[in-house]
Amino acid sequence: MKKLIPDRQYTGEFREAAVSQVLEGGRSIRQVARSLEMSSSTLGKRVAQARKGQALSSRSARVPVGEMEAEVSRLRQEVARLKVEKEILKKAAAYFAKESM
Repeated sequence: MKKLIPDRQYTGEFREAAVSQVLEGGRSIRQVARSLEMSSSTLGKRVAQARKGQALSSRSARVPVGEMEAEVSRLRQEVARLKVEKEILKKAAAYFAKESM
């Protein structure tokens, strides 16, 4: 069976931001996982851990090996953030379009 989402190593900050979008942002696990291109089951486990008060990382944070890997990691986080912002702007535009009618 082909995996839809490749195995990825997420930084602690990325995981915390994803969990906070669910817990504090009022969005569903599925919505956040889809917008960040991560598995909803992975995010669900992280949210459950956070609700229990457990640490979000069971293993030590992976340190990027080189400059290029650090840049790739930073860019992935930026892309995920921009996707969330784009989704918010789409919803706002739809809301204001309905309101102006």
